Amino acid sequence: MSEDPRDRSRPGIERLLEVMRRLRDPGKGCPWDKEQTFATIAPYTIEEAYEVADAIRREAWEELRGELGDLLLQVVYHAQMAREAGLFDFDAVAHGIADKMIRRHPHVFGDAVVESAAAQRQAWEEVKAAERAREVADPSVLAGLPLALPALTRAEKLQRRAARIGFDWPEPAPILSKIEEELDEVRASLAAREPKEKLAEELGDLLFAVVNLARRLEVDAEEALRAANAKFERRFRAVEERARAAGSDPASLGLEALDRLWEEVKAGERDGSGSGGA
Repeated sequence: MSEDPRDRSRPGIERLLEVMRRLRDPGKGCPWDKEQTFATIAPYTIEEAYEVADAIRREAWEELRGELGDLLLQVVYHAQMAREAGLFDFDAVAHGIADKMIRRHPHVFGDAVVESAAAQRQAWEEVKAAERAREVADPSVLAGLPLALPALTRAEKLQRRAARIGFDWPEPAPILSKIEEELDEVRASLAAREPKEKLAEELGDLLFAVVNLARRLEVDAEEALRAANAKFERRFRAVEERARAAGSDPASLGLEALDRLWEEVKAGERDGSGSGGA
């Protein structure tokens, strides 16, 4: 069989691995690709994962196909660099994740019995905890959480880990009280004109408490904030459109006029009359 990656009769993953090998070839490869390292490619990997999530959120299925390809390219890229460094290769990555999935699903690949999705989540976490205990020298229940996770996601995971050993409120009410307490501390910091660093610390505590409430209510804080971002963007664009439709430059209107348009857009959304074309 031809080794030319332009040959579409070859299995797709073989073509992609060969493309990446050619791109990184020391003699005839692409100058840009040859210069890249794990560190320089990592930001692209994160970006592509977010683009996959965005395509799914918008139900843009044709885009999703392309975005999944972009994400797969990132895995192949890292695997090729690891192969060059004598660390591991793509085959080792694939076998490794297959072994992990088999190990973590004994009810599918073994004799274990799981009665529900909730029971499976519990079993999954127990297996992961056992793996961490073998692999990580740090005995903390918080060990192994990547620092590079989005802050809201990492906060939620830290709280879930702490809850495993009972460090958790049993219901939302005390969390709401904690949020009010943290908000009072932000107000006090502002009133005392404390340094920005102290104010940032108080705001961080407030955000952490809000994430805790979301976790207790089984709401994904990261997804909730993304939805809020999307809502703000939709409404603000509608405000801009209404201003321009009235012959005004949005930047020249001032807060009072912009806020009035904002309320009009919100009211339009509530009564179903539209939001200025957003």
